[in-house]
Amino acid sequence: MAQQGSQFDAQQFDAKMNDMLSEKGADFFIEYDEVYDSFDLMGLQENLLRGIYAYGFEKPSAIQQRGIVPFIKGLDVIQQAQSGTGKTATFCSGILQQLDSNLVECQALVLAPTRELANQIEKVMRALGDYMNVKIHACVGGTSVRSDQKILSAGVHVVVGTPGRVSDMLRRKSLKPNYIKMFVLDEADEMLSRGFKDQIYDIFQCMPEKIQVGVFSATMPPEALEITRKFMNKPTLAITQSVIFVNTRRKVDWLTDKMRSRDHTVSATHGDMDQNTRDVIMREFRSGSSRILITTDLLARGIDVQQVSLVINYDLPTQPENYLHRIGRSGRFGRKGVAINFITKNDQRMFLDMQQFYNVVIQELPSNVADLV
Repeated sequence: MAQQGSQFDAQQFDAKMNDMLSEKGADFFIEYDEVYDSFDLMGLQENLLRGIYAYGFEKPSAIQQRGIVPFIKGLDVIQQAQSGTGKTATFCSGILQQLDSNLVECQALVLAPTRELANQIEKVMRALGDYMNVKIHACVGGTSVRSDQKILSAGVHVVVGTPGRVSDMLRRKSLKPNYIKMFVLDEADEMLSRGFKDQIYDIFQCMPEKIQVGVFSATMPPEALEITRKFMNKPTLAITQSVIFVNTRRKVDWLTDKMRSRDHTVSATHGDMDQNTRDVIMREFRSGSSRILITTDLLARGIDVQQVSLVINYDLPTQPENYLHRIGRSGRFGRKGVAINFITKNDQRMFLDMQQFYNVVIQELPSNVADLV
């Protein structure tokens, strides 16, 4: 629940996001929507694939399906996904694929906000690269500076570190940036909230002019996107959210429980909630910390979020004219959007009424489409 007197301004937030992602951002950000359902289709090295499968991955998660390939193509990328969805393995795979194992020089630098996260990333990358003969080092505060210097002078392929210690190693010339070709910021929103922005800029100034940049984050507020303008070239943007419409409050609660039981991060709102509660939930959704919003028709006209690219009508609207208000939540400002309707036999009359109301033919999908969701 938000505290009384919350300073969050939803209109200001959306205005900033609109500015970043609409007309002014159109020449800067490029949306990426290719999906790879299998690691085998991504063109990965055989030894990297061995590491991925040995680590326990069988099928790529949503962020891995969309995020690994643009990274291994050498594109600058901005990718949003919650912790626990395979985000770390996404950029680790992208880095490992592009390393020259014969060149024992630092070729990739990953920055994380905490030493715990940096150590976790180092372990994941080491495991995925287990068959690739690569050297990875976690360069974090609270450890011996002299030990870091010794390991770096002996040569590593990848450094994963916190901004403070990495800055120190660059200043001491123990970490040489000459061969670094990949620069990754993990948990970019946390970096900003912890006040690392100036350090990140200073570190980036030490990097070679031609360098690939990846920004990964659980939430993507406008401020996080804004810093990317300083050091990214035509970044590939992968931020997508979904709105699911149902017809009753009871259905909102039921579907929310079902999806959370399957480990989906879900926001839920309906007209019986007080305005303060709804504002907090929409703030959460706008920030990207939740990827799915389940709601009723009562709020259809009040949802205007830039990142929404998919609308699902779990229930068809009871009034045909409400259909347009629902599907209008996707594809904001000229971007492509998708709307999916779940239809039962009892809904067929309403489905025909909607098509006649709008004088269009709504494409029908196979009857087992629900099995795919």
